[in-house]
Amino acid sequence: MSGASGGLGRPLALACAAHGATVVLHGRVVRKLEALYDEIVATGHPQPTILPLDLATATRADYDTVAGALRAQLGRLDGLIHAAAYLGSLGPIEHQSPEMWKTAFDINVTAAVALTRASLPLLAAAADASVVFTLDTRGIAPRAFWGAYAASKAALAALAATLADEWETRPALRVNAVVPGPMNSPLRARSHPGEEKSALPVPAALVPLYLHLLAGQSKGESGVLVDARAWLDGQPASTPLATLSMGGRP
Repeated sequence: MSGASGGLGRPLALACAAHGATVVLHGRVVRKLEALYDEIVATGHPQPTILPLDLATATRADYDTVAGALRAQLGRLDGLIHAAAYLGSLGPIEHQSPEMWKTAFDINVTAAVALTRASLPLLAAAADASVVFTLDTRGIAPRAFWGAYAASKAALAALAATLADEWETRPALRVNAVVPGPMNSPLRARSHPGEEKSALPVPAALVPLYLHLLAGQSKGESGVLVDARAWLDGQPASTPLATLSMGGRP
């Protein structure tokens, strides 16, 4: 799980561990990962694995090393959640540096490609494996001032749609994406600092949705984009990922 110590990643990691999963905790800050590791172990759940890696600077060799370590320790991988995200600075394009754009794409897109690619042999070794991407409203419907973040999340949506098409005939591999919508998270606090947060859902409210996509979904239901706010409201929430590509046209 990328971004395991973040606002969404942390409750997801704890929930997966509580369901008996051996969770691979990815993050950049080791002390946060160690605190999460200790919390999981203290509750008697399976001992997780810590994966400290800076996605902004990681190389192909780093991802190959990750794949080798996971293969040696685990032998297979049943699920991969992409929860890491980089917001950067919001503002007009002329105020956003090319360096910041590169970092946004390195963390939000390239890392997801590299982690999925490196994990694919392990995912394919499982009887049923699931990859879940975490998108954003601004990647689906970009607006002024969201620049690098919106563009990188749009690229991530394209990656999810591409994999859904490529894996359509692979019975043991599923791929889906979630748009969490506004929630009471650290990233939301940075993008909307003056917003009243009490009415927003907490990230933990989305845990059952992610767990379903990880382990409760059939292959026939795979390849969807889930609007989490509609899901929380009990409304129809799933759209085929194929509709993100050229309006669903081949």
